[in-house]
Amino acid sequence: MRVVTTAPTRPELDVQPTPLALLLLGREADPRSERGVECPGDLPSPSDPDLVERARAAKEKLGSKVFVLGHHYQRDEVIQFADVTGDSFKLARDAAARPEAEYIVFCGVHFMAESADILTSDDQKVVLPDLAAGCSMADMATAEQVAECWDVLTEAGVAEQVVPVSYMNSSADIKAFTGKHGGTICTSSNAKRALDWAFEQGEPRHNKVLFLPDQHLGRNTAVRDMGMSLDDCVVYNPHKPNGGLTVEQLRAAKMILWRGHCSVHGRFSLDSVNDVRERIPGVNVLVHPECKHEVVAAADYVGSTEYIIKTLEAAPAGSKWAIGTELNLVRRLANRFADEGKEIVFLDKTVCFCSTMNRIDLPHLVWALESLAEGNLVNRIQVDKETESFAKLALERMLALP
Repeated sequence: MRVVTTAPTRPELDVQPTPLALLLLGREADPRSERGVECPGDLPSPSDPDLVERARAAKEKLGSKVFVLGHHYQRDEVIQFADVTGDSFKLARDAAARPEAEYIVFCGVHFMAESADILTSDDQKVVLPDLAAGCSMADMATAEQVAECWDVLTEAGVAEQVVPVSYMNSSADIKAFTGKHGGTICTSSNAKRALDWAFEQGEPRHNKVLFLPDQHLGRNTAVRDMGMSLDDCVVYNPHKPNGGLTVEQLRAAKMILWRGHCSVHGRFSLDSVNDVRERIPGVNVLVHPECKHEVVAAADYVGSTEYIIKTLEAAPAGSKWAIGTELNLVRRLANRFADEGKEIVFLDKTVCFCSTMNRIDLPHLVWALESLAEGNLVNRIQVDKETESFAKLALERMLALP
């Protein structure tokens, strides 16, 4: 990168971009981060009028060899080519149920593709159309940080009392850590069941959970669904010595929450709820449990993406809803139920897409499908065997939950 001063007396400056700058610009890769960035090959222009037909042709050529998964938060131009839609875990299980599909094209984000690779056979190859489609929440907990946290818990004399419970929205490394340390994975639908299981483990009875990486889902489940108090929860900050906590705080806590959050759901505020109630009398506020505790406490309904969809399906005609989740899904639901007279609006006035999820656009999907149709395997997501083994152990514990 060249920066030239306009002053004639000052010399030309040769500024070298830092590794972080290159990463953000999409010119380097960090293999230990959710933020993959390398996407080799030329992409067709987004304005190319033939993109839809090209995607159809490539998918048709691949036939049963390809299975396209579309997460609920994907844009409509991508969702139209999905063989199935759903949340991250449902899609990973759908992929595993299609062993005849050689290629699994996951239109989602990096940790979702990792989960699909963990659950599918060795003969199946998982492809992420854009390696830069990561997850800010998953990035908030690295393997090194979590290992250091465990050392802090050990030094505080509480590690033997702690069972890790990790949200599905985490990297394969974090899932493997969870499996290795006797913990389980959870989704936003079964978080309470996972926590109930964790608190019942061991002899004597375990009485602490390390919840990774979303503090809000952990707090909301513990307080709203399990009757704990906010004082039972502490937040471990990986950027502070000892997580910013004292030994006494760690020993007294029931829930040790990792300082992570969803960049989309974290934007909703109590002001958003109050404002929409004022603007739309009689509105029902329905939010995802990744929202802040005060937002969840002020909402009428709280639940996972699938819960949100089913609640709106069952809602009476003429009812009014403000939804606190990703905008692509809210807009799709508003269009779907408009003919039934259901008024569905986004909870916040500020437009808020998931920026990394939206990196999976039609040009990237076309490029991936055409490459596969030509026999070129691109953007494969592959978890190493040791990590896969421990991560699968944690996932299997979740599948065995009562």
